[in-house]
Amino acid sequence: QVQLVESGGGLVQSGGSLRLSCAASGMSFTPTIMAWYRQAPGKQRELVAKSSSNGDTDYAESVKGRFTIARENVNNTVTLQMNSLQPEDTAVYYCFARRRNSYWGQGTQVTVSS
Repeated sequence: QVQLVESGGGLVQSGGSLRLSCAASGMSFTPTIMAWYRQAPGKQRELVAKSSSNGDTDYAESVKGRFTIARENVNNTVTLQMNSLQPEDTAVYYCFARRRNSYWGQGTQVTVSS
């Protein structure tokens, strides 16, 4: 059974940094896509950053230049380094992986105070 477990969320002041990590267990394959999504209260879940197995990455416009996604295919882990955090980055952040099926983590709360 595939499980994605996130860690690294928390409370940080505006301008601060956090690093989220996601570890996949029970995954005997390399996901085509590993990504981070977020969902703020009252808003739809949105893509933050994604990494393809070929090394390509893509970011939401709102986080370009501030966030960096990195993955390690050997261990099927993915991290999200978040710098210059702003209050509008406050959300629950979800790890995502996909090959034939899609998998989600349980989410980790990131709160940025002004």
